[in-house]
Amino acid sequence: MTPADDSWGWHSAYPAPAKLNLFLHVVGQRGDGYHLLQTVFRFVGYGDSLRFSARSDGAIRLATPLPGVAPESDLTVRAARLLQTASACRLGVDIRVEKKLPLGGGLGGGSSDAATVLLALNHLWQLHLPRRQLQEIGLQLGADVPVFVFGRNAFADGVGEVLQAVAVPKSWYVVLEPPLQVATAAIFAAPELKRETLPIRADDWYPGFGSNDLQTVAAARFPEIAEHLAWLSRCSPARMSGSGACVFAEFAVREDAETALRQMPKGVRGWVAAGLDAHPLRDLAR
Repeated sequence: MTPADDSWGWHSAYPAPAKLNLFLHVVGQRGDGYHLLQTVFRFVGYGDSLRFSARSDGAIRLATPLPGVAPESDLTVRAARLLQTASACRLGVDIRVEKKLPLGGGLGGGSSDAATVLLALNHLWQLHLPRRQLQEIGLQLGADVPVFVFGRNAFADGVGEVLQAVAVPKSWYVVLEPPLQVATAAIFAAPELKRETLPIRADDWYPGFGSNDLQTVAAARFPEIAEHLAWLSRCSPARMSGSGACVFAEFAVREDAETALRQMPKGVRGWVAAGLDAHPLRDLAR
């Protein structure tokens, strides 16, 4: 799935994989309103794909704008411009995104796209910025961007940017996509959200630990999420990823995951993917 890093070029399609939150606890809130979290991010082998075309005029152009999203506000454009500024690069690029991940799904689609822009253009523009600096640039775009640049399944603290690599067992996942978008800010702003879960040490995490503190809030506000959780839980314990709307369940073998997906009600959108050991572009930064 991942060619050697010297084979990545302008001709390549650069993957932007989804992430799952294997658990997500809200352990506090900062004075500036940002919530303090603990979570484990797991990459899976399904996601968006990006292609890049070189420009010599310094312009950044998104050739595939999303409906209702101004290109100037798109995370891919913002990522490219931040990278230009940080490196004083005078080159430009055309960006094409093949979207598979839903908006407002809790799978990190926009954040993953932005991280792929940072990793790919750092390589294609031959900037050689270190991974740590790319993570710092990514944090300006959103709390989930740094983990995609970090490139390993990770235990996260802070607002999600303090990362420690963790080993996650080989697994397959069924992911269901309820037909709605969830605004992350609205879930975090909910007065009923639990904000005082006791923190743990990264070394104390184990597969199956914890829950998603945002799930109760989102499922109460969006019955479709609760329905999808109920359907999938008949096959294996299911939980929501991020602030929703997508839900997932873990399986030890692919055949069991595919069987579970076939048992979902007709018309339910979903897919099966393997858990990844690392981001496919991990080796593009040092």
